[in-house]
Amino acid sequence: MKRLFKTILLLSFILNTPFALAEAVVPVDIIKSITDEVLNRVESDKDQLKNNPGEMYDLVSDLVFPNFDFAVMSRFVLGSYWDQADVKQKGEFIDQFRKLLVRTYASALLEFSNQTIEYPTDRNVIKEKTAKIVQVVITQGEPVTVIYRLHNTKDKWLAFDVSVSGVSLVKTYRGSFKSIIETEGLDQLINSLKEKNKKFGNS
Repeated sequence: MKRLFKTILLLSFILNTPFALAEAVVPVDIIKSITDEVLNRVESDKDQLKNNPGEMYDLVSDLVFPNFDFAVMSRFVLGSYWDQADVKQKGEFIDQFRKLLVRTYASALLEFSNQTIEYPTDRNVIKEKTAKIVQVVITQGEPVTVIYRLHNTKDKWLAFDVSVSGVSLVKTYRGSFKSIIETEGLDQLINSLKEKNKKFGNS
């Protein structure tokens, strides 16, 4: 799971500069420059960020998550339980789920170091409303293939799922949360997320 988040956070760096659909088929140079800029910031300030978790959370919130569609992700993660939830439960779940990912991404960012990243653009599939972006992270072992699923909403690309080596972020959380909801209920899942987020100072 840790490797999953180390790699998927790169998507947000790619999307942090808005570009039109026509430009999206050839954004390699832009992607590389944005990725390098953000990762260099983490590398240069790593000690400071490690000692100040709040700054890491702010970094993730400001640079990464504006490019994710948390409403769509939450709906997919909860599956049929989304339709059963009331407005308050939906709002609370989106908020706490987002905070959970902020914590996880912040930890992953601090551990990221000098992997080579390749962008095989010939494997991308970009349509009018949806896109699949492929990224390959070169490690000491087997290369890690990352596939990002995005949709175009109001002329902005937002991510709603990421798969790493065939493992979907949405499906992973969906399976984990489903077992909790079935045994303890949705409110208990939300309360559990609140407690964990509060414990790590991300309330």
